[in-house]
Amino acid sequence: MAAVDPSYSPYDYAVHEDPYPLYAELRERAPLYRNDELDFWALSRHADVAKAFRDFTTFSSRNGVSLEPSAWGPSAHRTMSFLALDPPTHTRMRALVSKGFTPRRVDRMSAGIRQLTRRYLDEALSGGERDWVADFAGRLPMDVISQMIGVPEADRDEVRRLADLVVHREDGVHDVPPAGMDAALTLAGYYQDLVAHKRAHPGDDLTSALIDVETDGERLDDKELVAFLFLMVVAGNETTTKLLANALYWGSRNPDELRKPFADPRRVDDWVEETLRYDTSSQMIGRTVAKDVELHGTTVPAGERVLLLIGSANRDPRVFDRADEYDLDRDTSQMVSFGGGRHFCLGANLARLEARIALTALLRRIRGFEVDEANARRVHSINVRGFASLPVRWDVR
Repeated sequence: MAAVDPSYSPYDYAVHEDPYPLYAELRERAPLYRNDELDFWALSRHADVAKAFRDFTTFSSRNGVSLEPSAWGPSAHRTMSFLALDPPTHTRMRALVSKGFTPRRVDRMSAGIRQLTRRYLDEALSGGERDWVADFAGRLPMDVISQMIGVPEADRDEVRRLADLVVHREDGVHDVPPAGMDAALTLAGYYQDLVAHKRAHPGDDLTSALIDVETDGERLDDKELVAFLFLMVVAGNETTTKLLANALYWGSRNPDELRKPFADPRRVDDWVEETLRYDTSSQMIGRTVAKDVELHGTTVPAGERVLLLIGSANRDPRVFDRADEYDLDRDTSQMVSFGGGRHFCLGANLARLEARIALTALLRRIRGFEVDEANARRVHSINVRGFASLPVRWDVR
């Protein structure tokens, strides 16, 4: 392994601002990177990341997917649900939960997503300049998830605030900060109460459906239900919020590409897919090496932590021609933004549906927009990349 300077740390605020030059250096000089201080290895090439996603017997999820001490270990499944499980337990849990994500159930959500989109666009487009994250991108996905799982409308602003605290990271702190810990406990308690309420008063929502789901005589218990609801809020909400903001940011930075969906709204799908590849919301995910494995001439011993750098894999020129260019005409089918294998993201179709509906509706309402880059502010998270604030000036039709 060659030494890399500067070194890679997912806690580094400079990495949050722009990780891609460092990813390129890692891919070329240290495709298997070692950080002794934080005790992890990292894989940055597409072939390695894609293979690791498929090989769950070597690259285990049993200790969770996040590097942070409070989120890593054999109890990670209590907050990250089946993301922190391996087969056969993962297979059972995913089989039960997937019954709440049937294509029919997701399709039924389209009308609700459109209704929320209209409401929030009315507010986001009023006045000359608004914060796209605060007024729209941070609201729609959270409310779609909340509506989906049966959170009353009166509680949704507070649930969104708590979810934001859970994912925020402070500079120099290598774990969930105290405010995030408190928010996580509050959210878990809220979902315990929600599950209890839905058991007594079932409705037409995902929580009620999951309470009733049964496979081979097995059902989800309350701890499993709460862990899944927590995962939905943190993973399902944050990643889609970042996708919506990243799409506007990179569209603004690449006006020739943005003209394509403006000229033909059917190209919104290409806008979404290229954004997912070019600057994906989930930048990295952790695995535990279950058995000794040789990678790039080095044996990584069983029990070690390996980070799969998704953001780097999606920019690997070995797979994507002109990988550092934002191009809506490219083939994005090899991207690994939603993982792969048995852990392929269960909410991928929902995220794409939300983004497609939201961005198509936006194009119909505006002639153009300008991002205020000087005042844009990024979120600080070791896993998720995107904006905490994105001021935009609108040219409304």
